Amino acid sequence: MQLELIDWIIIVAYFLAVIAIGLLVAKAAGKDSGQFFLGGRQMPWWLLGFSMVATTFSTDTPNLVTDIVRQNGVAGNWVWWAFLITGMVTVFLFAKLWRRSEVLTDIEFYEMRYSGKSAAFLRGFRAIYLGVFFNVMIMAAVSLAAIKIGGVMLGLSPLQSILWAGLATVLFSSIGGFRGVVFTDCLLFVIAMIGSVAAAYFAIGHSDIGSLSALLEHPNVAGKLSFFPATTDASGTFSDANMNLWMTLIIIPLLVQWWSVWYPGAEPGGGGYVAQRMLAAKDEKHATGAVLFFNFAHYGLRPWPWILVALASLVVFPTLGDIQAAFPNLDPGKIGHDLAYPAMLTFLPSGWLGLVLASLVAAYMSTISTHLNWGSSYIANDFYKRFVKPGATEKQLVMVGRISTVIMMILAGWLALQLQSALDTFQILLQVGAGTGLIFILRWFWWRINAFSELSAMVASFVFAVAFRTIDHGMPWWIELIISIGLTTAVWLTVTLLTPASDSEVLKSFYKKVHPGGSGWGPIRDQLGSDVPPSESLAPQVGLTFMGIAAVYGFLFGIGQLVYSNLLIGIVLIAIASALGYKILTSIPKEDAT
Repeated sequence: MQLELIDWIIIVAYFLAVIAIGLLVAKAAGKDSGQFFLGGRQMPWWLLGFSMVATTFSTDTPNLVTDIVRQNGVAGNWVWWAFLITGMVTVFLFAKLWRRSEVLTDIEFYEMRYSGKSAAFLRGFRAIYLGVFFNVMIMAAVSLAAIKIGGVMLGLSPLQSILWAGLATVLFSSIGGFRGVVFTDCLLFVIAMIGSVAAAYFAIGHSDIGSLSALLEHPNVAGKLSFFPATTDASGTFSDANMNLWMTLIIIPLLVQWWSVWYPGAEPGGGGYVAQRMLAAKDEKHATGAVLFFNFAHYGLRPWPWILVALASLVVFPTLGDIQAAFPNLDPGKIGHDLAYPAMLTFLPSGWLGLVLASLVAAYMSTISTHLNWGSSYIANDFYKRFVKPGATEKQLVMVGRISTVIMMILAGWLALQLQSALDTFQILLQVGAGTGLIFILRWFWWRINAFSELSAMVASFVFAVAFRTIDHGMPWWIELIISIGLTTAVWLTVTLLTPASDSEVLKSFYKKVHPGGSGWGPIRDQLGSDVPPSESLAPQVGLTFMGIAAVYGFLFGIGQLVYSNLLIGIVLIAIASALGYKILTSIPKEDAT
């Protein structure tokens, strides 16, 4: 594939804009750790919302969606659509709590909520476990997509793709810090959205397809369009295969996965870079608005351009053999269904090709720069400052953050060269976090959760995940997940009840600062007496959560019905979703005022 002059002009213009933003904010970012990692805690909701959406608009996301659609149809997307529930719970129950905590990182939370050496150990361990181990895995999965895109669209070797993509991103991230990441994310989001819509438009216009109606009627696609898995097989019976699809795609994600599984960007109770954005907000209202906007855009607005490209790829490249034949120079070990997305982009005309390639570079840089800044904040604040050099100056912390940024990028690049499939990596991350999610919800609302609860859950979930990956048992993936969740939950509940609660003074201090609602803090509230106002009811927040879920799903499936030419149903769904959205927006100030 040959890039023309106009394509290179667009790509170079994008890089110049990103570098300019990084240089403009570099001085402010280097002032202190609060500026480098949280932008001074003065960020408005819309800027943080755009940043979160841009971060999740990664190079691996359209590849993952394509992998899912080609194998399990549109309904397969429920494995990540279900995380909307987690997101809406974060919006209405946790965003304001995180902002009230005023910690620099969500890992610092541990020594605010728990007490003693166990809390200190948990903080240091999680800083490395999440900031390095998990973070590197996530960045490796994103970099795997960069490798495949570089190989298909630019003819680069895996090593060349990693070197160029990693070098550009790490330089930008280490210079501009969080402020540079957030400001640039607005530009990245606009470019990425235009690029994804253009990719869908030209995919539908491919000579083998011609129109949207022709695509939807094609025999390779017709069986992939349903929003839900098939209830019967070709013979009209409900088979084991149907059962596995329903359990994997619908039942487990909607009833179990959203509250029980820790996954980056969709952590029960909020966490990671989502918590970082909430902590950077001007106030509680801006924190809530940022996460609400993110969930609407991420789940309700963006999926359909990716889905349309995935469906078109089933016509142009029906099998993996077709992809291999079209790109014979690619590493056979990297050939997978996720490769179909960049393969479809090779048909773009000049100009649009440069824009879409710039959008993919933008998506990569947005996600990686966020993870580098987030991970380095753990290493600098929660490991180096807490355990290595407590008296470290602000300049030293910024320097540690910049050095750790480089090291993490090197590790992620190396690991990316070992990976093969975006979907496999997604499932590994889900299983390693299985059973830990409920703790991240209950620790805000039940005083009895302690540091040993979290430590035991992490160890148990990791051990069970490794066991299931190494033992050939023949069970479906969803049964593995349920067993892991059940065993991990039994372990941490037992440990919680057998170990002492956190120090009462620490618990009282936490409650007075954060003031979580519900009845789970009754004993601590009784000790405080008149020092705190009565606990607020969680019922209105739960009600808004359900409304938010219904509104976003309404937009998602309303847009889908319009794509499928079911205009009346689509308009009705979008109208209902809009009404619910209006009700939510008018209710948020009342919630913040309580």
